[in-house]
Amino acid sequence: MKNPKKILIIVQRSNGDVFLSLSLINALYEYYNSPKIDLLVNDDTLPVAMILPYVNYIHTFSYQKKKKQRWKQEKNIVQKIFRKYDLSINLTASDRSVLYALLASKYAIGCVEDNKKLAWWKNLLLKRSYNWDSKKHILLNNLEPLNCLKIKVSKKQPTPTINQRDAVFVKNRLEKLNISKFLIFHPSAQYNYKLYSQDLRNDLLGLLNQLNIPIIVTGGNNEFDLAIKNTLPIFDNVVNWIGQTSINEYIALSAVSQGYIGMDTLNMHIAAAQNKRVFAIFGPTILTMWAPWSNELQLSATEDKPVQSYGNITIFQASMPCVACGKAGCNNSGKSECLDKINPKVIFNEVENWCQNVGL
Repeated sequence: MKNPKKILIIVQRSNGDVFLSLSLINALYEYYNSPKIDLLVNDDTLPVAMILPYVNYIHTFSYQKKKKQRWKQEKNIVQKIFRKYDLSINLTASDRSVLYALLASKYAIGCVEDNKKLAWWKNLLLKRSYNWDSKKHILLNNLEPLNCLKIKVSKKQPTPTINQRDAVFVKNRLEKLNISKFLIFHPSAQYNYKLYSQDLRNDLLGLLNQLNIPIIVTGGNNEFDLAIKNTLPIFDNVVNWIGQTSINEYIALSAVSQGYIGMDTLNMHIAAAQNKRVFAIFGPTILTMWAPWSNELQLSATEDKPVQSYGNITIFQASMPCVACGKAGCNNSGKSECLDKINPKVIFNEVENWCQNVGL
C-alpha cells in the first residue's frame, strides 16, 4: 500500500500485550516515514500505552463503562475513529476489536481465530488477516501484520525510552542510599493467580538478603502490591520501594539494575527488553507465548521445565503434570497451587551462582 499518514493499532488485552507491540510500532514508524500512530487500548493498560514512543493519541475502552453505558461508549469510540485512518491493525481476535479495525480504515489488517467457523466473516472483510497462534510468542504474533505488509521483520523487543527527569530522579535516590549495584525483586503481578505466596516470598527475600547486595523491592499502588508492601520482612539488604515509583521511574531504575528477580508480569518483560539478567517465577502462564524474550538469541522458552535457562533468562516452574495449564489459577479459582511448589532455595541457588560468576 502507499505510505499511510495515519495508522490505528488496536490492542485490547493486558499490559504485556501493549508493551510487546513496541516492535510493531517502531517498524511502522520507520518504514512509513514518521506517520501519526494512534492506539486503542483498554483503559487499565493506559499507563503502559503512554510509555510507548511514536504514539500520537490513545483511545481507550472501559469495561466499567461497558457495564453502565455500553452503547454510549461504543458510539463515542466509533465517532472518533470512523474512516479517520489510512491503515488499521488489530492485534487481538475479538469481534469488537476486528469491527473497530474495519470501521477505522478501508485497509484493515487483523488477527483472527484459527477456526474457520468463527473467523470466516473476518477473513472476508479484512484486507489482510493472520491466525492467532498460541504456540508462538506474543512478540512474534504482534509482528505478523508486518509480514502482511511485506515489511522486513526484526525479532527484537526494543528497549523502552527513558527521559532525563526519570533517570535523574532514580540516580539521586540511589546515591542517597549509597547504592551502586543492585538487583530488583518484583513480587507482584497484574493478576492474583500469578502471585508467589507470602511465606515463600519472604523466605526467598531472606535468602537473597544473604548475598550482601542491595535488593530493591518494587511494585505499584494497587491492592495486590500494597498488601505485599505491608507484609514484607525487614532485612539489612532489602529496600522496600513498593508504591514509590511511577512506571517511567521503574523503567529508569530497571535500566541501571544488574538484574530482575520476580513474577511473570510486565516488569519482567521490561527487564528482558533491556537485556538484563532475568530470573522469572512462572505459575500457570503458557511459556510458548509469554516467556521473557531473549533479544540475544531472538527466541523464548518453548517447553515446560522446573528450571531452564536460555541467553540472559532463567525460568522457574513447578514440576507438576498440569503445568502450564493457561488458566487463571487452578480451575480458574484465582489461586495457583503450582506456584506453591517452587522452592525458594532453588531460585536462590541460581541467582547466587550467577552473582558469583559475574563478580557481584
